[in-house]
Amino acid sequence: MTEKKFGILSLPVIVAALGYFVDVYDLLLFTIVKKSSLLDVGATDATILTDSTKVINWQMIGLLIGGIVWGILGDKKGRLSVLFGSIILYSIANILTGFVHTVDQYAASRFMAGLGLAGELGAGITLVSEILPKNKRGVGTSLVAGIGLFGAVFAYFTYQLTHDWRMCYKIGGALGVALLLLRVRVAESGMFKELAMNSAVSKGNFFMFFNNTKRFKKYAFAVLIGLPNWYVVGILVNQSDRFGKLFFGSTTIDSGRSIMFAYAAAAIGDILVGVVCQLFKSRKKAVFLYYLFTVISLIFFFSHYNRSDSNMYLICAALGFSTGFWGIFVTMGAEQFGTNLRATAATTIPNVVRGTLPLINLLFLDLFQKSWGWTLIQSGVVTGVIVMTITMIAFYFTEETFSKDLNYLETEEMLPQ
Repeated sequence: MTEKKFGILSLPVIVAALGYFVDVYDLLLFTIVKKSSLLDVGATDATILTDSTKVINWQMIGLLIGGIVWGILGDKKGRLSVLFGSIILYSIANILTGFVHTVDQYAASRFMAGLGLAGELGAGITLVSEILPKNKRGVGTSLVAGIGLFGAVFAYFTYQLTHDWRMCYKIGGALGVALLLLRVRVAESGMFKELAMNSAVSKGNFFMFFNNTKRFKKYAFAVLIGLPNWYVVGILVNQSDRFGKLFFGSTTIDSGRSIMFAYAAAAIGDILVGVVCQLFKSRKKAVFLYYLFTVISLIFFFSHYNRSDSNMYLICAALGFSTGFWGIFVTMGAEQFGTNLRATAATTIPNVVRGTLPLINLLFLDLFQKSWGWTLIQSGVVTGVIVMTITMIAFYFTEETFSKDLNYLETEEMLPQ
């Protein structure tokens, strides 16, 4: 089967999109059910901040480790092996989460889920990028991300309807099992099949990102251009209740609802960004346009316009839309590396970005607020300026990949001595 026989809404695209849907559902579910679930497993009002940090940190560690492991396996054993293995591990972890009774058990199950979830988006984007012709792959991967981001909306309403956090996790596990059955009919990438027959080529060697100066720079820039996503979601939207209380004394803002609005808008943004890429014939021009939307939305967030619950939710939606370039961001990472490193790149890059959230929190909370005594607003503004400055520098040096032919390999040349 040739790559040209696959369409934008072919089975691999649908399966990858549903895989990311499950990924986002689970990643955001903990934020939505955090308080009720932690109190139910032994946390108290006095310990809930520490306990929630412990659980989310273990989940992020799982994502980081899993990103490397699944990425290497994707290049060594195939894109489909990751799509099967990751969803099996995720499904088991989610079902087990529905039966935990202590904070330590909760953290362990979330670590296991993080390991599983880490492989979903990267393997899916890699597969879709390789099976679609280059004039369609941007639209295809943006559909994967756009449809997937609605998983956050589904997680929010699932909890609103059930009010049972254990049932929500079990539903996530059931979704994984259903997706596993759907994947049986998906075919492997033709590019990987050609690669598999070449035993002389190094496949999935993670250290190859670091033994060549040009390749290392490409990898670093590919990570850094995604920083605004987790600054916006992890800091501003996630703590919209705290900002709302400080801005206008609100005690009724629900951060879970803010996340739902942000991700619903991000899903729309991710679907549209593929079309924007096609109009501009450029990945970089499309992403730059979204950066401008991000800056404008940040200005509104910290302005006097943000003085009511409804305006806060509206601005959170605007922030979500402005960071709706996640699929194209991962696609750009995949497109910059050869077939023998592509899955490793596409799987590790988004998970490394997710792993930068603790570092951003270190600036925002530990350094600026705790050590320097800055206010929440001062810390938020300066953290945003730093994040956007780093991002724009990395963006400037990132190569355009819109029309790039992906059928090539990475060699193992070393750094100059």
